[in-house]
Amino acid sequence: MEPAEAAGPVAEHAPRRTYVLVDGENIDATLGTSVLQRRPAADERPRWERVRKYAEAQWGQPVTGLFFLNASSGHLPGPFVQALLALDYRPVPLSGRSDEKVVDVGIQRTLEALVPRDADVFLVSHDGDFLPQMTALLGGERRLGVLGFREYVNAQYTALGLEIHDLEDDVKAFNVPLPRVRIIDLVDFDPDYFLR
Repeated sequence: MEPAEAAGPVAEHAPRRTYVLVDGENIDATLGTSVLQRRPAADERPRWERVRKYAEAQWGQPVTGLFFLNASSGHLPGPFVQALLALDYRPVPLSGRSDEKVVDVGIQRTLEALVPRDADVFLVSHDGDFLPQMTALLGGERRLGVLGFREYVNAQYTALGLEIHDLEDDVKAFNVPLPRVRIIDLVDFDPDYFLR
């Protein structure tokens, strides 16, 4: 009996991947309304390339960055989309009815689509609307994290045991210090910061 022939070249196993899902509306609203209490200046906005690099370094694997945008107005913010593409993000401009939270629904569907995939996830949002989908991703070898301003991240993510990473303190996503009021662990307390 002759040995069976291979049915073609052996497919290489794709490396495990981290998906970074950015809720741009939520991060922008929290930064403007809660942190700065005004529209952010250009140098006060997150440096999104640092978020990708942080995610890649954190878990040591390739990253796919998906940046969800509300395009229900029919207008695509061309310069911002071009900037995202240059930073190796995939813009996901969604549109829908005025009563639909298109960005939230898009992220929820993406999280659901990730359940059968062998991949890790960073959710960049403070919003609790994704708790059911993040809960469905728990278990096994999958790593899950939430990136945002720690004091505004929905507390139920912590209750689920998810890693919370601070955009300013951990990721270093900002060029200037933000005027945040938050609980400071005594070992991290620097009086000089308050004496400026």
